[in-house]
Amino acid sequence: MNWKREIKAAGTRIEGHVLRTPVLTWDGLGLADPIELKLEQMQHTGSFKARGAFNTLLSGPVPQAGLVAASGGNHGAAVAFAARALGHVAHIFVPEMAGPSKIALIRETGAQLTVVSGEYANALAAAREYEEASGAMQIHAYDAPATVAGQGTCMAEWVAQGLQADTVLIAVGGGGLIAGALGWLEGARKVVAVEPETSCALNAALAAGHPVDVEVSGVAANALGARRIGDICHDLAVEHGAQSVLVSDDAILEAQKALWRGLRQLVEPAGATALAALMSGAYTPEPGERVAVLVCGANVAPDPLG
Repeated sequence: MNWKREIKAAGTRIEGHVLRTPVLTWDGLGLADPIELKLEQMQHTGSFKARGAFNTLLSGPVPQAGLVAASGGNHGAAVAFAARALGHVAHIFVPEMAGPSKIALIRETGAQLTVVSGEYANALAAAREYEEASGAMQIHAYDAPATVAGQGTCMAEWVAQGLQADTVLIAVGGGGLIAGALGWLEGARKVVAVEPETSCALNAALAAGHPVDVEVSGVAANALGARRIGDICHDLAVEHGAQSVLVSDDAILEAQKALWRGLRQLVEPAGATALAALMSGAYTPEPGERVAVLVCGANVAPDPLG
């Protein structure tokens, strides 16, 4: 697939439906050089997911039965938001571990919501059953071409905004965001995949040579808790030589605090995971290497303002 062409088309398609999120340069970490940040947590519904949701809904007809999606929270909120904006009904399935703030965010959109026990994989199984019974269109959270192309518009936008970095660090759950970045960059810059030690589907797949099931837990599991990496992400990571590093829960929480204390940016643990690799030393830049971090999620639990 020509990912660059698909991402360009997605960018045209979703223009006016998503926000152009800000970028900044930060020298508050004590590193030799400042880092570049893209604040994608300021996107509609608090994550990059709106890009893929709008691209999918605008790419073809939607059945009368509407949409169905399984989500750890952020994808479901984005699909529900896009569905409401475009006049479609949506049924969202989330696991209990999504947490009260993300569940409340989905409810606010007016979408039908079913909370299931267990983790994301359980919500996905329930969503597939609903799809078969109802005829609704399934919007996969990460392993679908339209989703990946939509998420790729984030990196295309960042490059157009003047991204200077040699290396970009991106948090990974199921892999839609990093797959879109890899598809757009086509090896022009180093891409580093950052995952929690306790939710590391891409790292395990690269070690095994193919996607495998992993156990999922930890502070970022409700956003980065895919049990198995998407095939699209795995293939692009192999093709373009993405580097994979792991970070601890403690490192993620320290990065979350640093973004608040240093920039007054309140993000969820998943949104701070890529930064955690720099702060903890899981990724150490070479002398003179320019580094950028994609900040990707804002839906803190519990909601700090109630």
